[in-house]
Amino acid sequence: MSRRLITTQWPFRRALSLLVGGSLTYAAFAYRKPLANDSRDGKQWPRTSKILTQPNPLREKHAEDENPPPEQTTTSTTSSSDDDIPLFDADPDNSAWGSLSERVENARAALNAITWSRVGDDIADFLLPDWTLDLPGYFSKLQRELEMAPGSLAEEIWEEAQDPALNPEIARVAKVRISKDLCKEEKMFRRKRARYTTRALAKYLGIPEADVDPEDVPTIAVCGSGGGLRALVAGTSSYLSAQEAGLFDCVTYTAGVSGSCWAQALYYSTIGNQSFGTLLHHLKRRIGTHIAYPPAALSLLTAAPTNKFLLSGILEKVKGDPTAELGLVDVYGILLAARLLVPRGELGVDSRNLKLSNQQIYVQDGAHPLPIYTAVRHEIPVEENEQGDVNGVEAASPATKEKAKQEAWFQWFESTPYELWSEEIEAGIPSWSVGRQFHNGIGTMRDNGLSVPELRLPFMLGIWGSAFCATLSHYYKEIRPVVKGVVGFGGIDDLLEEKNDELIRVHPIEPAAIPNYVLGLEDQLPATAAKSIFKSDHLELADAGMSNNLPIYPLLRPGRDVDILIAFDASADIKTENWLSVADGYARQRGIKGWPVGAGWPKAEKPKATTADELDAVEAMSAQQAAGKIADAREEKRKNPIEAVNNSQPTDDKTGNDDDEENPTDPSTDLTYCNIWVGTTLERTSTQEPPPSKRLFASPSPSPSSSSSPSSTSSSSDDEDNWHLTSPHAGLALIYFPFLPNPSVTGVDPNTSDFMSTWNFIYTPEQIQKVVSLARANFREGEEKVKRVVRAVYERKRARRLEAERRGLDTRWRGRWKKEGDQFR
Repeated sequence: MSRRLITTQWPFRRALSLLVGGSLTYAAFAYRKPLANDSRDGKQWPRTSKILTQPNPLREKHAEDENPPPEQTTTSTTSSSDDDIPLFDADPDNSAWGSLSERVENARAALNAITWSRVGDDIADFLLPDWTLDLPGYFSKLQRELEMAPGSLAEEIWEEAQDPALNPEIARVAKVRISKDLCKEEKMFRRKRARYTTRALAKYLGIPEADVDPEDVPTIAVCGSGGGLRALVAGTSSYLSAQEAGLFDCVTYTAGVSGSCWAQALYYSTIGNQSFGTLLHHLKRRIGTHIAYPPAALSLLTAAPTNKFLLSGILEKVKGDPTAELGLVDVYGILLAARLLVPRGELGVDSRNLKLSNQQIYVQDGAHPLPIYTAVRHEIPVEENEQGDVNGVEAASPATKEKAKQEAWFQWFESTPYELWSEEIEAGIPSWSVGRQFHNGIGTMRDNGLSVPELRLPFMLGIWGSAFCATLSHYYKEIRPVVKGVVGFGGIDDLLEEKNDELIRVHPIEPAAIPNYVLGLEDQLPATAAKSIFKSDHLELADAGMSNNLPIYPLLRPGRDVDILIAFDASADIKTENWLSVADGYARQRGIKGWPVGAGWPKAEKPKATTADELDAVEAMSAQQAAGKIADAREEKRKNPIEAVNNSQPTDDKTGNDDDEENPTDPSTDLTYCNIWVGTTLERTSTQEPPPSKRLFASPSPSPSSSSSPSSTSSSSDDEDNWHLTSPHAGLALIYFPFLPNPSVTGVDPNTSDFMSTWNFIYTPEQIQKVVSLARANFREGEEKVKRVVRAVYERKRARRLEAERRGLDTRWRGRWKKEGDQFR
């Protein structure tokens, strides 16, 4: 999540035009109202009356001049106004479909109600672009395409959705898998991937392939951060650098948050074609237009073949799930897909790119790393009063409120081409079954014996990148650094800080939802599963960056056995939000051995209260309590932002300070372009906080604004660093690449360049190339360090295997000697 506000260099007219157009486009979907015949609460909600307008001769004449009316397809003669006739009827048995149809109709009627000819020409020319007059036509055409009439596009989509030849998953019975273990498909993938990584490692390290035992090959994982298009472009550029160096071929897992999830989705498609160079070429052609620019978006939604490509998921969702709600995140996902999943020329769309499970074809033989996509569910328990009433008149007691606060946390959900799974509930379902309803662990079927198709990828793109679904607390955190200088801010700030417990429970924009697959399984799931999860028909999922902007947790899952984790961090707040340190509490609470404690941006001084809270979290009895206490500790840091920022800023050994003698500055403590830590598997024998893991191969780095760049040359401590990596008790090796400005690359600064804001949705080809150059320059700074780490971990695993074989041989020889005696006597 970025702290920076929306910035732009566009002229006023262009910015205002985009705002008006985007608002009109979203208007049909952003407004959320109760659905008719909603079966979840048994209430009958009245429908909102349609927006009707009186005929206007001037408007009709203008419409005839600009857009001749299409031929009438209805035989009805009972109405005198086209505005009064819905082009299709709402299905009374499907409230979701009725809601969608009514929204489109209301949008069309609202646009038709504008008397365009009465708007002064001068004002219209200044405020509104020419394409504004085409919006009514776009929405009328869109409504006709969604008409469930014989021969319509909607009917064609729905008929194909019920064809097992086109969607084989609809004939399969889906079951919930309750287990901590990896699914059998992923275990098979790991065995097949080992053949590829063995060959790639030999080439990467310059070792004869015959000399490399597959058991000695390190399991390497690469992950990218969140950050919208910035993370997509920067992450793809960093992955390209690793691919060009031969490192990416040695990787077993990739994982993403937000924009880096988009990068993975494109890589494993016919668009990226498993080449980051090809993917960047595609981005240069497609993201020069804003995703919400109405003419571009609406033309794709109303013209073949892209209309069917983009609208199929909407039809399948609202027709297949009567209780589904089509919200802003869903529309956002469709707009993203219109830019990212549609190639240049717009004719070569491939429906195989619309399903996550179809990515199995790229990984089933182990030829490529397994992608992991992440989302979170915000668990917000309902406060109950002492009598057990929920949201009753009587206020909840302080103890009850504190309990609810401690139990509020983010549950992580991971998706692979094989499975959607959550650690907290220790249960998952096949990826091809996401979108169907479940009960008692079994996917439900329709009356025709078939289920619904897999939820389309555009909706998943929206979920993975829905940072705007953050809580009010997150929103305030975004704008606080900017408005803190406003007169009277102190009082407002104090008030909002007091109400933070309430703000963190409110999402102004509701997250997207998928059918809840654990309904009826309350007695079969572990105690870590929140009770509230069994009371909702749907699971609301959002951008995992709300919890941690680096997808570290899935890569620490037992069974994946990651030896080397390489993190490319393109977050906008890498220094003020230490995402690596957030994983400390996670690893401690779950008893994960080998995580390098204390990794991340250094702090000059750690508050004792924070340390106590973190240690307390380790002793917590549940994941909920640990998450709540860690959140409290982070909140205490947030209340002193100036101190936190000062503690995280890089030091400059050239600047004198009166306190230098008492607090000497170590230039090697600040992070550089490539930073390495290694954990330990030794058991702790003390309750005291362990010392931070040592950063390896660290050397003094100049300020990013200086003319020289950091160096990765060997130092006198390199032998000691190599010993840490090759030690029998060494744990996970963590390699961290923060996306920093580099003096060797001009014209781009992740901290100050406007186009690198999280909220920017337009990148020119020149800007993309600058990001690629910066990523390459930063990777070169640490390329040799990375190779040394990979070689050291390989040698450590090899030495461990040889030692185990020697011990096994000695054991077998002693057994034979005891049984047969000394053969030399």
